[in-house]
Amino acid sequence: MKVSLVVPCFNEADNLPRLFQEIDAVIAAASLDAEIILIDDGSADRSRELLVERAQQDARYKAVIFRRNYGQTAAMAAGIDHASGDVIIPLDADLQNDPADVPRLLVQIEAGFDVVSGWRKDRKDRWLSRRLPSVLANWLISRVGGVRIHDYGCTLKAYRKSVLDHVRLYGEMHRFIPILAAWAGGKVTEIVVNHRPRTAGTSKYGIGRTFKVLLDLLTVKLLGSYATKPSYFFGFVGMALVALGVVCGLAVVGIKLGDVDWQHTFSLGLLGAFLMLVGMQSVMMGLLAELQVRTYHESQSKPIYLVKETVGLDVAGTPVSLPPHRRVS
Repeated sequence: MKVSLVVPCFNEADNLPRLFQEIDAVIAAASLDAEIILIDDGSADRSRELLVERAQQDARYKAVIFRRNYGQTAAMAAGIDHASGDVIIPLDADLQNDPADVPRLLVQIEAGFDVVSGWRKDRKDRWLSRRLPSVLANWLISRVGGVRIHDYGCTLKAYRKSVLDHVRLYGEMHRFIPILAAWAGGKVTEIVVNHRPRTAGTSKYGIGRTFKVLLDLLTVKLLGSYATKPSYFFGFVGMALVALGVVCGLAVVGIKLGDVDWQHTFSLGLLGAFLMLVGMQSVMMGLLAELQVRTYHESQSKPIYLVKETVGLDVAGTPVSLPPHRRVS
């Protein structure tokens, strides 16, 4: 079983030498058939030079260099696109994920699971800005997605390549892969993994990222429940608003017929008309979305990142959706 380690990297030059040492030690100790896909996400430090140098020195390492910063999800998508292993394991380049946990993840894959999620039970991050938002977000994601795991935000996970073949990543969608896999019939589990404090570099995460995750969660829910029938969702909302508008209208009629002196009658009638108008617009949006479903699915070949160069990778092995890029041998 071949393993592809995917390492997104953004301004982590101080951590990379030790990371390479730890990965090499784990591969040797566990006798893994492994490749390491390194993605430079537009770093401004020496990360790119270190990644290229490593890929040129060790054939197990492959480097993908982005033209600019596209974000962690795009970097992870590039690693998945270029991976040739049967199992794909992403891990952060900041040394907070422990490569020594990789063999433990593989044990669960060999036991028959399709996704093995790492759980940073003893997380070494600030409580207010990192851990508390994470706890709340993970609870909400578990409730909405229906897959009960503790730590969606942990990068260290193991995926069978087959469950990723039809997953299209964008936004912050990489953290929802366990949900997408479960919806497709995959088996998901989690194990406790080691989490270490950051010793070099600066964190790229903040509380603002939580709001982006929540918006992507809404997208996942809508796509999961209404991807092929968007008119159901918009139609339900629209009809509910129209019904409320009708109720307001009937209330106004009743007030007039009963000769009731109520100073807000005009406002109530205006609200009813507004609700009916918005409701009908929602229904029309649903019908338009229904017509766009085919276009939506056919447009998924559009790339979410542009590659500047690759090192140690065959151009023929890259996705057909990617634009031409330079290969460094």
